[in-house]
Amino acid sequence: SMRLKYAVITSVTRDDLVDGGASFFAKTVKTVQEKSPELKIEVLIPDFKGNEDALKTVVQSGPCVINHNLEAPQSLYSSLNRMPSNYIRSLNVLKQAKQMGAYTKSGIMIGLGENEQNIMQTLEDLREVSCDLLTIGQYLQASKSNLPVCHYYHLNEFKQLKNKALKMGFKKVESGPLVRSSYRAHELYTSLMKEH
Repeated sequence: SMRLKYAVITSVTRDDLVDGGASFFAKTVKTVQEKSPELKIEVLIPDFKGNEDALKTVVQSGPCVINHNLEAPQSLYSSLNRMPSNYIRSLNVLKQAKQMGAYTKSGIMIGLGENEQNIMQTLEDLREVSCDLLTIGQYLQASKSNLPVCHYYHLNEFKQLKNKALKMGFKKVESGPLVRSSYRAHELYTSLMKEH
């Protein structure tokens, strides 16, 4: 009834579940496709703690894009209360999804204290696992308990990053202060399909 053409489905991380919630993602994708066969679905997933079978369950349910965000350069993971090894695990999720035949997408936030070298290394890491689509957005402090913003990037800096990412081989990139994972998701996917 909403005449949707494209939807991004996500959830909170469910590490309390054996499969990390993969079966719920798969069931949701299949149910939506049954109701609206013409609707394209992108899933924004957690890392499922590296469980390849869980990832396979989601990929085989038929979403058009598997999205999993790195969120920040590896050098900043400790300050975000994340283990640096989680960065490697996230890259493996994207690599495995690609090997399973999915189009892949990831996103990062900038303004957390990284430098250009950190950003470029992150983009190189994503290209090494053949990530297709990329979003780059400005980190914003959600509350006083969150990390403060270290740097506000100018619009021209976002444009420069987009151009560099495209030259590195990303098929489509959205880069801007208010860009988030789902921003212009339909347009990114449509542009990708026009090239294939």
